[in-house]
Amino acid sequence: MPKAPAPEPATPLPQVLWPLLMGNFVIGTGVMVVPGTLNDISSSLAIPVAVAGQLITAAAVVMCIGAPLFASVVAGWDRRRLLALSLLWYGVFLGLSALMPDFASLMVMRVLAVLAPAIFTPQAAACVGLLVAPHQRGRAITFIFLGWSVASVLGMPLGAWIGGTLGWRSAFAFVALLSLISALWVWRALPNGIRPPALSRAAWGETLQSKALMLCVLVTLLFSAGQFVLFSYFAPYFKAQLQTTPVQLSLLFAWFGAFGLMGNMVMSRQIDRIGASRAVMWGVGGMALSLLLWPLGTSLMLTALIIIPWGLGCFSSNSAQQARLVGIAPALASGSIALNTSAIYAGQALGAGSGGWLIAHGAMSSLHWFGLVALLAAMGVSGWATRRTPNLK
Repeated sequence: MPKAPAPEPATPLPQVLWPLLMGNFVIGTGVMVVPGTLNDISSSLAIPVAVAGQLITAAAVVMCIGAPLFASVVAGWDRRRLLALSLLWYGVFLGLSALMPDFASLMVMRVLAVLAPAIFTPQAAACVGLLVAPHQRGRAITFIFLGWSVASVLGMPLGAWIGGTLGWRSAFAFVALLSLISALWVWRALPNGIRPPALSRAAWGETLQSKALMLCVLVTLLFSAGQFVLFSYFAPYFKAQLQTTPVQLSLLFAWFGAFGLMGNMVMSRQIDRIGASRAVMWGVGGMALSLLLWPLGTSLMLTALIIIPWGLGCFSSNSAQQARLVGIAPALASGSIALNTSAIYAGQALGAGSGGWLIAHGAMSSLHWFGLVALLAAMGVSGWATRRTPNLK
């Protein structure tokens, strides 16, 4: 009896996706450089940790509003120019942030800098469909979002280490340099003429009225908020609870990020097989498990073990959500991904703001319980949406 033919290997993804991955790495590193250097920002500028945390909240609010707004403003722009200029902008204002003498001026520069993430991440994802074949779309989107995972395993720990040894200004300057290099790579690698179709007012209306898309966005808002209640304050939390040194903190961030990268790599390979909605549930469930076990983290070693499911789920769930949205309505991807990015940052703002309020009221040790409630709510909404909405795969 003849043997069945071996399955054909997956078609390699085009090389042009690499600069987009690098861009997301730089964007992610710049977004996470504040949580990683929060201790040094607080001591250097002589402000409480809860006040320093407002840098995270304010930036998240700007990115939340900016993502859908810019999706309309830059709709007709060539993506080569748009993405390269956004990284150039990022580098300039991160560099200026490193020079600011006080908290107020740093806040202004930070707010201006994060206009770039509001543009780059959603617009890079939205143009992927014009760079790859339709059957590669899910894998390509999760691939470029590996940049965020690499930022967590390399960028954030390195930023935390630089901030803990040389100061937060050096960490900001380091990310600024990376951003300028990334801008040049995007400019040289992307072809001219990449212009995803602009969303009309009718298309925006269709996006906002889509039950499937809006439920996805709500899931993102909930699990993002649940994470950032605690994640925003990892540095001061671990210093207060475990007396971590800067080196230990950077190693813990690297450990967390390594599993974030691993989770996203597995997701990239498996998402087309298991389906995006199931992938999201596994990712958010892993994060919820870590927060449920959080009180057992009484030592650095135990904490390192407990955060493994969180690391596996945090970035992979974001990637799965992007693929889920594109799969539901490919023609509305520019708008739905922008709204989803907005939900990510809205969740960061809610989580960081709530966490800062709790810390200011002496409840640092309870941050994980508030995060767990939001993650369980995200799982409930995601499961309900999958059952009730036939096209929410």
